[in-house]
Amino acid sequence: MLMMKISERIPDFELNAYHNGEIKKFRLSEFRGKWLVLVFYPADFTFICPTELREMSARYEKFKEQDAEIVSISTDSAYVHKAWHDASKAVSQVQFPMLADPTNVVCRAFGTYIENEGLSLRATFIIDPDGILKAMEMHDNSIGRSAREILRKLTAAKYVREHPGEVCPVNWEPGQETLKPGVELIGRI
Repeated sequence: MLMMKISERIPDFELNAYHNGEIKKFRLSEFRGKWLVLVFYPADFTFICPTELREMSARYEKFKEQDAEIVSISTDSAYVHKAWHDASKAVSQVQFPMLADPTNVVCRAFGTYIENEGLSLRATFIIDPDGILKAMEMHDNSIGRSAREILRKLTAAKYVREHPGEVCPVNWEPGQETLKPGVELIGRI
């Protein structure tokens, strides 16, 4: 199984998606020039997934303020995404593209595909404007993610890109002090 690695350029894929009431095609390369947050989830019409997508949607404007686009991906078809969007109060709030990967090509490329289940693991990938993978998180499907923490990681990744030579310490939030590797830190940590 091929798996993306930190600091590698992500491959380009074209997939059908449900977005703004329509089924349309998207290429991952269309998002170059802005930050991209890929949110892989197991399947439509499940239990944890709508809670995560609702929370991501509730913070969507905050992601856009960071010049980022959110894209969700599952192994369902774009038509199933539409049916779920139409049927679920939580999912009806989703404003970002819901990509369809029924052939599992993208899930396999990112290492999220569970062969014996035909589903994706719950995973998040943060990609910079040049298409370089900066952060990833993958875990068991029984554990939901925090959109707040994903936004914090995105904000930190954006900050260090814009401030070479600085790094963000644990739980860093905008306005807090950063660190400068190579500078004497004794007494600060």
